[in-house]
Amino acid sequence: MIKCLIIDDEPLAVKLLKDYASKIPDLEVVMASSDVFAGLQLAQNGEADIVFLDIQMPDLTGIQFMKVLNGKCRVVLTTAYEEYALQAFDHDVVDYLLKPFSLERFMTAVQKARERIGQRSPEHESNKPDYLFVKSEYRIIKIELKDVFYFESLRDYVAIHTSNGKILTLQSLKSFEEALEGKNFLRIHKSYIISIDKISAIERKRVVIQDVYLPVGETYLEAFWKRLPLK
Repeated sequence: MIKCLIIDDEPLAVKLLKDYASKIPDLEVVMASSDVFAGLQLAQNGEADIVFLDIQMPDLTGIQFMKVLNGKCRVVLTTAYEEYALQAFDHDVVDYLLKPFSLERFMTAVQKARERIGQRSPEHESNKPDYLFVKSEYRIIKIELKDVFYFESLRDYVAIHTSNGKILTLQSLKSFEEALEGKNFLRIHKSYIISIDKISAIERKRVVIQDVYLPVGETYLEAFWKRLPLK
C-alpha cells in the first residue's frame, strides 16, 4: 500500500484529489487537508510515500515545503501556475500536474511515484527526524523533540512546553499526536501529550513533569500503563 498526503488550500481541489485517489486500489490517503504544517510533520516522520502538494498557499508555499522536507518524501505538485515548473524540478519532484488535470493524468503521476518509491533505500525510510517545524505567530520554529516536556491544548491553541520556554501554535493536538507516532511521546488526556522521558513521578492518575501535575484521562489509562517500562 502506498500512503499519500493531499495538501491544498482549495477545498474543491482537496475533494477532487481524494476522489481520484479512491480509484487507485493501492493508494491510501493518510491526510487530505489545507493544514500544510500538519502535513509537513507527517511527511517528515515518514508517514507518507507521496505528497500531492499545491504551490500557492498562504502559510507556506509548495516550494518552501519542499526545501524544509529536503527529499524525505516524494512530491507531486498540483498547481494552476506553469511558471514554477523549472524551479520545482530543481527539487526533484516526481511530476508537475497543471490544473485542471484528468484522472488519467493523475494515474500517470502515481505510477511515476510508484517507480521512484521502489528505488528508495531502507536507510532513507527509517531515518525519521527528531524535530518538528511549528508555526508560531509569524515565524516557523524548529523544535528539537529532546527539549519538549509536553504539549497542552488550550482551546484554539496548543502550548508546547520546552526547556527553552513555551511556544504557542494554532496547530491541533491531534496533528501533533499523528506526527509523534513512533516517538517516545504519549497522549494521556484530551488536553495533553507528554514526553515519556520527562516523567519524574507518577501519583495515582497523575504524572509529574517539571513539578507540574498532569492528569491521565480514564480513556487513556490502559494505553498509558502499557507504554511504561515497568518492572
